[in-house]
Amino acid sequence: MNSTIKRIALNVGFGYSPGLNTVIVGAALAANELGWEVVGIRDGFEGLLFPDRYPDGGLVPLTPQWVETLDPSDNILGTAIRNDPFHVRTINAESLIEEVDRSDDLLATLQANDIDAVISVVGKRGLSILAKLHRKGLKTVSIPRSMENDIAATTLSFGFNSTLGFVTELLDRAKQAARSAGQVGVVEVPGEYSGWLALQAGMAVRADAALIPEIPYDLQKVAAKLQDRFKRGRSYGLVIVAEGAVSVNAEPAVVAPHPLKASLSPLATDYQGSHVIQRSGRAAHTVALELQRSIERETYPLVLGDWVKGGSLTAVDRQLGLSYGAGAALALNAGQTGVVVAFQPPDLTFVPLAEAINKIRTVPADSEFVRIARSLGICLGG
Repeated sequence: MNSTIKRIALNVGFGYSPGLNTVIVGAALAANELGWEVVGIRDGFEGLLFPDRYPDGGLVPLTPQWVETLDPSDNILGTAIRNDPFHVRTINAESLIEEVDRSDDLLATLQANDIDAVISVVGKRGLSILAKLHRKGLKTVSIPRSMENDIAATTLSFGFNSTLGFVTELLDRAKQAARSAGQVGVVEVPGEYSGWLALQAGMAVRADAALIPEIPYDLQKVAAKLQDRFKRGRSYGLVIVAEGAVSVNAEPAVVAPHPLKASLSPLATDYQGSHVIQRSGRAAHTVALELQRSIERETYPLVLGDWVKGGSLTAVDRQLGLSYGAGAALALNAGQTGVVVAFQPPDLTFVPLAEAINKIRTVPADSEFVRIARSLGICLGG
């Protein structure tokens, strides 16, 4: 047993996904078996940075008796409210909003509360924040969470399997609606840089096409696939498009300074329209409009967006969440810190944060999923 650890804290980074309590339960039960006291931090690190906002002071005791009663589909701790401890918004002496670095305050508060290490359930951005905190001395283990399965350190992020199941259910309904109306449904799913969700969900529902960021699409190929099926008697179609999918004819992003660049998101281009800041919906509307012009059939765009964060927790994610939580506690006990718990079937491994950040798990061109999708007659647009 690691004698330097007596009390640990758990927290959850920004963003919701079903079943986060499962990870909390796994970590808390495993830590208790090691003889450690466990507390939860409210709303990411908010509970420590702003304890006066919480009746319980921002920390929740996570006893074995209590965590065993938690609803596995819920999240008892809440998630970060986009606060990065290195860039915390505050009001200065001139009553103006500014960002200040409160990372030292955070580390001091952890020490004042006798917290020896922190286990965090986070996405890509959270991994970068924890890497910086680790460099400043925080003992930490991260658990990867992503509904797009785009964290490079692991084969399967917590939350993806549940998201995939719910998206497949919604796509089945969209396909039924398209069949009933004799139309072509163009459904956009999350995936700004990675196409795992669009590709695997598209395979599950046997879509006509699945357009992903990794393969620039030629809509004439998609139109030809649909026309061929219309000639064989089919009256409808279903096209899945990831949010970040781009056309082979798309103009490269403008790198020249833009007068509104400072007020837009970091990756914003000079695109003009209703999706200039919130890109959700742009891909579906673009593809639907161009397809309707090419095939002369009525198309309708549908954007799943944040709806995919709902649904029920799958058995795979229940097991994965418990395993990730317990694995994080075991890593701390083995003296490992500054690492991400990674599922590399059939094993749980630990990847240094420095190797896990600033990378995205994309769909390789020679992926088995790509080959299978093509063999099923699903057009990938390229």
